[in-house]
Amino acid sequence: MATARWKRRPEGSTWGDFGPDDERGRLNLLTPEKVLQAMAEVKQGRTFCLSLPLDYPGGAVLNPRRKPPELRPTIRNGKPNMNYPLRCDDPTALDVVCDDYVIMTLQYSTQWDSLAHVGQMFDVDGDGKPEDVYYNGFRAGQDVIGPVFYDEKGNPTKPCEGSPGARRLGVENMAAACVQGRGVMIDLEAHYGRTGRAIGYDDLMAVMERDGVVVEPGDLVCLRTGFAQLLLEMNKQPDPEILHKNTCALDGRDPKLHQWITDSGAVALIADNYGVELTPPKPCLDDYCATLPLHAHCLFRLGVYLGEMWYLTELADWLRGNGRSRFLLTAPPLRLPGAVGSPVTPVATV
Repeated sequence: MATARWKRRPEGSTWGDFGPDDERGRLNLLTPEKVLQAMAEVKQGRTFCLSLPLDYPGGAVLNPRRKPPELRPTIRNGKPNMNYPLRCDDPTALDVVCDDYVIMTLQYSTQWDSLAHVGQMFDVDGDGKPEDVYYNGFRAGQDVIGPVFYDEKGNPTKPCEGSPGARRLGVENMAAACVQGRGVMIDLEAHYGRTGRAIGYDDLMAVMERDGVVVEPGDLVCLRTGFAQLLLEMNKQPDPEILHKNTCALDGRDPKLHQWITDSGAVALIADNYGVELTPPKPCLDDYCATLPLHAHCLFRLGVYLGEMWYLTELADWLRGNGRSRFLLTAPPLRLPGAVGSPVTPVATV
């Protein structure tokens, strides 16, 4: 298989499987039939908000590049437009109005990673020259635009042409697809507690077998680790060492886990922790490795989306208490063209 953009695709990838110009990856598996399956899981009509407050985790200690949101009033006639009496403009007006805006890092809190979030160096042309590319062979500097190009040593060279942003693979593709389907909860915290365990394939299968959890193609897989709950307990003063040592994460270096993700047909992996996978990962044993191996496997190869720092505590507790693991999940991102990630306020319905 080859397309106009690439002659070679990564081994085991889904590139081209949904069409030569596909930008949705496994979101294509959220068919009307899968949505109906998800709706059939609604028995009580009870809803759960799966987002942290978007000013969590607090500060920038978990990631110095990601800052808390700044909420500000808009300006009206040179004055802050908050509790603004319209009688300032019209003596006959009774209205008092508020209007605001936010300066926000899109992946600061509860978030989606789009397929433009993480790419890889890969020889898509088969000419022996690896290039910086993303899912389905979309090119860095052409389809995903930054301010500058980088050379092979990571030094900035010439400026890129055009406005920065993801011209292809951006979050607007997720929003247009609606992201509604059947969620499946895997409750790692219930079995491994706050141990900081690196969860490999065998660990995951053991939990699923004990709890009778089944993942089918087109499902949205949620992993409760306790990380988000611990964040809330820290009250915007997160301690990275305590967080990572006391909560589980998937072992991104486990090849059997990678194969399970491939075979499962999952549309997304969603966790209440910082990166779904261990960050940093276990040591690399090859000459060259992805520093985010699960991100590379999911976002770059398979078109599987990643959700991070979701609030799953109340939902997971309710499902466990009611002997269930499946629910209707509705979780579109912001329809913001060109963004590579997005905050999200997901809703689970049981």
